[in-house]
Amino acid sequence: MDAGVTASGEPPYAGVGPPGEPPAPGTMAPGGPDRHPAPSPNGTGALLVVGDVVTDIVARHRAPLAPGTDTVAAIRTVPGGAGANVACWAAHWGRRDVRFLGRAGADAAAWHEETLRRASVRPHIAVDPEAPTGTVICLVDAAGAAAERTFLTDSGACLRLSPADWTPALLDGVTWLHLSGYLFFAEPSRAAARAALASARARGVTVSLDPASVGFLVRHGVDRFLADAAGVDVLLPSRDEALLLTGPPGTTGLADATGLAAAAGPTGPAAAAAELSRRFPEVVMKLGGDGALAARDGRVRVRVPAVRATARDSTGAGDAFTGAYVASRMAGAGLRDAVSEGCRAGARAVSRVGARPELRAPLPGGRAGAPPGA
Repeated sequence: MDAGVTASGEPPYAGVGPPGEPPAPGTMAPGGPDRHPAPSPNGTGALLVVGDVVTDIVARHRAPLAPGTDTVAAIRTVPGGAGANVACWAAHWGRRDVRFLGRAGADAAAWHEETLRRASVRPHIAVDPEAPTGTVICLVDAAGAAAERTFLTDSGACLRLSPADWTPALLDGVTWLHLSGYLFFAEPSRAAARAALASARARGVTVSLDPASVGFLVRHGVDRFLADAAGVDVLLPSRDEALLLTGPPGTTGLADATGLAAAAGPTGPAAAAAELSRRFPEVVMKLGGDGALAARDGRVRVRVPAVRATARDSTGAGDAFTGAYVASRMAGAGLRDAVSEGCRAGARAVSRVGARPELRAPLPGGRAGAPPGA
């Protein structure tokens, strides 16, 4: 789940006060020597997220999957995509100007634009005339304490985002750019992400990046990904992603990559974060049930325990962490406070079905979240 939450039978947010609304921008005091990495210490400026937007089909099953026959499941169709999820959670966590750039097919682009607007996100959706909207089937083990999920992914239009969809004018008024790592795993979206990163660096805009997927990282190549990410200010990997990015050369298979956590032992994640922070100014690692940690200048500076939650669906928990973390940093929060807010958001995410926070208003027709044709 990798979002600073621990599954339990206790109510969500145990020990962290009432769930309520997230704090308003600018209300969290900077902590100690921490410094807001964006050039907007008073909380001004917009957040632009460039990434994937997809349709999630979430199937929660309590019995083991039965090959060759039926398995009973509760199935819902909801908006998703790591990049779009981050944007929605950042807006939900109090960021007042959040924008999103992504690509969708003509089959569902209008629906995704509307769901983003209802989440207080300003959408810039490039409509693909050929490819359908990306679709992800999320198989959620509802019987397991952590509600872990497995993805079947058809990227569709989302990884066809191209440099032609990008213009530096999208950065007007923006002080923080967040990139979804999924964009780096295919062309032409890789070229689009690199163009956005270059434009942000030229303007002095803070850039954060979530590596997104161990499986795709393995196929893309660690060295290639690290080269693509040069110039990023804040890296937000999961435990397995960080261990892969700092692991021994020659890790070529998914089994090798996911086995690194066990081989590294309890000190492995901290060492990985410290090593990555020699390459990236700020590294924030999501540790699931073990909370989260943050490193700078080759040292772990912050450790935050997990927030207890009753897990229903861990889809999007890491995206919730990232959105709340970025929103908090932009509001002026110190490193520890921002990591803590990320853990709170992750707990809220796993306690509901789907990867997004609740909409603040129903969609037209009274069917909030209903996809086209549903």
